[in-house]
Amino acid sequence: MTEPAPEHPRESPPLDSTAQLLTRISRRLGTQLSLVSPNGSRSPMHRIRRSAPTLVAVAHGSRDPRALATVLELLDRVRELRPGLDVRLGHIELNEPLLADTLDGLAQGDAVLVPLLLGRGHHVRHDLPRAAAAARHLRTRVAAPLGPHPLLVDALHARLVEAGWRDEDGTDGGAAVVLAAAGSRDPGSDADARRTAALLSDRLGGIPVVPAYASAAAPTVPDALRALAAQGRHRVALASYFTAPGRFATLSAAAAPGVAAAPLGAHPAMARLLLHRYDQALHTGGPAHAALTHPPFPATA
Repeated sequence: MTEPAPEHPRESPPLDSTAQLLTRISRRLGTQLSLVSPNGSRSPMHRIRRSAPTLVAVAHGSRDPRALATVLELLDRVRELRPGLDVRLGHIELNEPLLADTLDGLAQGDAVLVPLLLGRGHHVRHDLPRAAAAARHLRTRVAAPLGPHPLLVDALHARLVEAGWRDEDGTDGGAAVVLAAAGSRDPGSDADARRTAALLSDRLGGIPVVPAYASAAAPTVPDALRALAAQGRHRVALASYFTAPGRFATLSAAAAPGVAAAPLGAHPAMARLLLHRYDQALHTGGPAHAALTHPPFPATA
């Protein structure tokens, strides 16, 4: 004798319920995978879902036409690394657009000023915070200068190799490198250059790396070269501690007796470093020497 059928039989699920469930799972998984880059790291796109602040790269400016072309190439690399991020350019002097005009052209919102400068100095300590404060329609932060940082050392080493430096040259007792920088009267700038020189020396196996300057500080590049020659250092290369070509970079390279590297330019490490300084200012306010202007804005997800 069979059991009687239940008074309220359970309804069978719709035939397409499994397919619908799989579709929902696939969509959710696709959303999560879109936030992961091919190497498994979190995609930078997750940082800009909530209208990330504009990145305003601040270049010094130069009469050398190669400088502007180099900076524009660098910013194109930045955009490739972080699609969708609004990246603008402003100059302190000599080139358009000037920083004040770039800031005036931004709608109300948030901006992070990232100096394309390699150390502390008057521009970083005074000019950039003053320009940010004058843009009263914006909420702004001023990031730290690019240097010192290991990514700069990556770019410096790569430029030396491109110019003919070989790592085995570091085993020669007569080898040395002059780190040619712009120079500043600000003692913090000299400290930053010396720190970069020490990092580059480590990267090159401990050979001497001497910071020298094109203006405003001592020793000059020719003086540093003469001092090294007097010490028996006759295989001296010049590392160009300049963001882009310009008068100081050209004069420094002309003084070099041998290998003279090109400026840092649009090396991939420079683009990564620029975004690192942007993120650092955005999420943490940056190091102590990075200025923070009125009023801070919350970090985006």
